[in-house]
Amino acid sequence: MMPMRPSKSAMRALHYQRYIASGRMSFTTASAAATTPHRFSAQKRFQSTASAPAENTRPIPSPAFNQEPHRNEVSPLQNRQVPELDDSVNSFVGLSGGEIFHEMMLRLGVKHVFGYPGGAILPVFDAIYNSKHFDFVLPRHEQGAGHMAEGYARASGKPGVVLVTSGPGATNVITPMQDALSDGTPMVVFCGQVPTSLIGTDSFQEADVIGISRACTKWNVMVKSVAELPRRIQEAFEIATSGRPGPVLVDLPKDITAGILRKPIPMNSTLPSLPSAATMAARELSMQQLKGTINRVARLVNISKKPILYVGQGLLARPDGPQILKELADKACIPVTTTLQGLGGFDETDPKALHMLGMHGSAYANMAMQEADLIIAIGARFDDRVTGNISKFAPQAKLAASENRGGIVHFEIMPKNINKVVQANEAVEGDCAENIRLLLPHVEAVAERKEWFDQINDWKARFPFSLYERETAEGPIKPQAVIEKLSDLTAHMKDRTVITTGVGQHQMWAAQHFRWRHPRTMITSGGLGTMGYGLPAAIGAKVARPDALVVDIDGDASFNMTLTELTTAAQFNIGVKVLLLNNEEQGMVTQWQNLFYEDRYSHTHQKNPDFVPMAQAMGVAADRCTKPSEVEEKLKWLIEQDGPALLEVFTDRKVPVLPMVPAGCALHEFLVYDEAKEKERKALMKKRKVPGF
Repeated sequence: MMPMRPSKSAMRALHYQRYIASGRMSFTTASAAATTPHRFSAQKRFQSTASAPAENTRPIPSPAFNQEPHRNEVSPLQNRQVPELDDSVNSFVGLSGGEIFHEMMLRLGVKHVFGYPGGAILPVFDAIYNSKHFDFVLPRHEQGAGHMAEGYARASGKPGVVLVTSGPGATNVITPMQDALSDGTPMVVFCGQVPTSLIGTDSFQEADVIGISRACTKWNVMVKSVAELPRRIQEAFEIATSGRPGPVLVDLPKDITAGILRKPIPMNSTLPSLPSAATMAARELSMQQLKGTINRVARLVNISKKPILYVGQGLLARPDGPQILKELADKACIPVTTTLQGLGGFDETDPKALHMLGMHGSAYANMAMQEADLIIAIGARFDDRVTGNISKFAPQAKLAASENRGGIVHFEIMPKNINKVVQANEAVEGDCAENIRLLLPHVEAVAERKEWFDQINDWKARFPFSLYERETAEGPIKPQAVIEKLSDLTAHMKDRTVITTGVGQHQMWAAQHFRWRHPRTMITSGGLGTMGYGLPAAIGAKVARPDALVVDIDGDASFNMTLTELTTAAQFNIGVKVLLLNNEEQGMVTQWQNLFYEDRYSHTHQKNPDFVPMAQAMGVAADRCTKPSEVEEKLKWLIEQDGPALLEVFTDRKVPVLPMVPAGCALHEFLVYDEAKEKERKALMKKRKVPGF
């Protein structure tokens, strides 16, 4: 026979009786009965099920038998904060969800929003009609809005904000969100959603955006009541900008944004607030371990003979990051190489600068990484484009580690990035700038490292970036020469010149031949490699820094993907400059097809529109450059234009990006320009009947 289970109502009565018996109420049982007759009548009604105490037992148990902790007593493993309502929440009463969104943007200091309207998000767009809080930039495609927000965030250091509708509006932002996640860019995406009553019915423009975006965001949430909207918006901005920055998504059903907040309700936060005692104890232990790690790292720095600083974007998250890096490099006399996203973090005119490393990095940076006895990685994740063949990576550092005189040290804020690709001998987890600041006092000053820098300078002399096939007066324009000239023309204004790029050969040439001196001046798609990134990112960067010269160095294939955003620049008079290097091919892909696929150019040549009249039809000033002798004059024209402008430069075709580390090779096994080998390559292309050769 199955045992009888008391009903839920009986259990509630029993729990309430125990609560009264615990003595926590400040009034007597009699007065309680007078003030809460319904609760006590319920108790009496269920007394037959919930057994009452016997007459001779004490109505209030002694403390020794009261096993339930007092409500004001906090367990050391619990968070001390409980949901509370403050005046800011109360001030939203009477506002619609859309109006709450508008007010939250003001409170969070949002000055610019990029987005595209649609049916599911109309309550929000109606609320921001004629808003004085922020400027709204309307792109031609939601993907453009996402990349604009990325460019804005990278140029300003503040999160970019995107506002789009449901269904295709939201799915069109997936690529920018993954791009932002890969590159650590803070971005907050608000997307409309069908009313909650229609979710799961395959309603018009319904999509499971929470499920779709889970893998490409730091955090996402669907708001399910108007009352929780302020807190979720606040959390979105905190999560996007904390730790390693990244994208977050807030899904806004239409009935939530159209609904009115009648009564504020306390909401639990998804963020940790006041740390528990256990958390505090863990932090104390972590600090003790950190001190020991810092001391060990300092010892390695002080005894190493050939150290190198390998720096990524993680150090640029803090405004003082580049200055702290310079202090360390100067004090210990250590050469510095950067990742693609770290460009500008260290002044490349400094003799200690090795420029970018990796597959298309400088030969001398790659050689230095292979020969260094101590690699100090700061805010970089050892991407495969940087390491080359892992089994052949950093042999001298690995040897030094085995002899306890060097190795690989990794400063990184994301635990998952430590030992993911390369095993670190010492890992320093946390804010990179803060931890380098802790390291500095323990590092001994070094006046010079003559032997080490003599070797580096020899590599610089043998393998300069300037080593490429030079153009002739009547020959085709070399793309490297165009970027070098742009760098020269902006030499006096590097601090207020921002370069964005698409993805392809032009991206690598920009990284190689433009001299980077200041942080947040190189904005490109690194981890995901998103073609079409350059123009919308430039628009976002120009919105963030209206007084800066913002130039999108783009290739024709990449530019084709988002060129409609030229009309956005024209409509809002956003003065971006587009330097379009047109070789009428997908250059990076054709380079691989030339080197490894015997010139079988499978679908890598496209027919372009006539870019100059097209840009002019969109309201953008445009010109064309076809001769080497015109380059300087035309670039000056581009720079001096007041509004948006485009300069199309016809460049030589089938020009390889060199140096290059082929797939499967070590960093020191690179290809560089060699005149004899270049003649052989062209002769082979002619033999294979490649058009133009």
